[in-house]
Amino acid sequence: MRSEFRTTEARSTMGPVTEQRPAEPLTEHVHRLTRRLRAFDRRHPLLWDAHFTGFWVLAALVDYYGRGWRTTAHDLDVPGGLLLALSLGFSVPLLGRRSHPRAVLLLMAPVAFVNAWSGAALQASLLQLVVLYHIALRLPLRTLWWAAPLLTAPVVVSAVRYGEGAWHQQVGSHLTSILVAALIGVTVRSRRSYTEALEDRARRLEIERDQQALLAAAAERARIAREMHDIIGHNLSVITGLADGGRYAAAKSPQRAAQALDAIGATSRQALSELRRLLDVLREEEKEEAALTPQPGLTDLDRLLAGVRDAGLPVRTTVHGRPDLPPGRQLTVYRVVQEALTNTLKHAGPGATSEIDLSYGAGGAVTVTITDTGRGGPAPASSDGRGLPGMRERTALYGGTLEAGPRPHPERGWRVCLQLPEEVPQ
Repeated sequence: MRSEFRTTEARSTMGPVTEQRPAEPLTEHVHRLTRRLRAFDRRHPLLWDAHFTGFWVLAALVDYYGRGWRTTAHDLDVPGGLLLALSLGFSVPLLGRRSHPRAVLLLMAPVAFVNAWSGAALQASLLQLVVLYHIALRLPLRTLWWAAPLLTAPVVVSAVRYGEGAWHQQVGSHLTSILVAALIGVTVRSRRSYTEALEDRARRLEIERDQQALLAAAAERARIAREMHDIIGHNLSVITGLADGGRYAAAKSPQRAAQALDAIGATSRQALSELRRLLDVLREEEKEEAALTPQPGLTDLDRLLAGVRDAGLPVRTTVHGRPDLPPGRQLTVYRVVQEALTNTLKHAGPGATSEIDLSYGAGGAVTVTITDTGRGGPAPASSDGRGLPGMRERTALYGGTLEAGPRPHPERGWRVCLQLPEEVPQ
């Protein structure tokens, strides 16, 4: 069964659509909470830094006053004042780890050397890995070439001075910790850059989509405005001529004057009917003056088909009934045929042929079927952003239907079918 036009239009304008699964409620909740925390951190960075630094200062003081440092120290006779200074020297500088990580690491370096030389071996020295993480996250990666040796040197000093255990195991273990901290920083940095790039691309695509939609709508409205100018202008010109002739005939031939008045009424009703349909689309006032380009009708179909044949596409035409359509409907038929043949020329491939079947009914009803023997496949997308959507908008003006899609198997090619119902008397 052939698909309705709106399905084809969606494929034409949007391309292949990938169905997206809704996010899990828990995942969505975590994402929302994370976004709020990040937004709060961007607005109040000092508050988070103060809490983070305060936690590690408290941990360092607990390690000092609780004598937990004695479990890792090489020398248990280190003065208490020096231990307190070393504990604060490793923890307090964390306040500037995000804004100035390089300066914080350089500030901790002398503290680390004193810690290694004195034999205190405070566990607070591992806080340097937090600073290294921020260096890998925020600074050029070449900074790691001197930061890693700077963190390794105190471990080498401690291993040489006190020699407890295999020195290469101590240095190797510390190098592994440095490598892990740096890799975590680089990974988070890459992930953050990738996410920012995706968000920026999504914003750009959304803006571009909106702009293309606005441009396509504006271009179509401008085109319809030109058509309105031609249709209404033509009818008003006829009305003016009939009114002038009726005025002159009123004195000599009242019967001809009455006929002129009847013609004026019919022409006026037709103009009002066309105007109502077009104003449904032109809801916004056009800012630029409409161009005065004449619009084609059924009499121009022969010239259109001749041009298509000259371009290399054989076209066969079959006409049923007598064409008696108002200008607006003629233009709709012309544009649909034009768009269908254009898509055939673009997408059908070599050796394709096309066939047009026009059936005219009473009261302005018309059925147009355009088929080709090309490759078929997905709906062709118009380069100017209109294509099938523009055909649908024209068809909707007269309450018609438009079907477009591949021909049923085993036939090959594409089929476009336009149906316009009879005009409703105004």
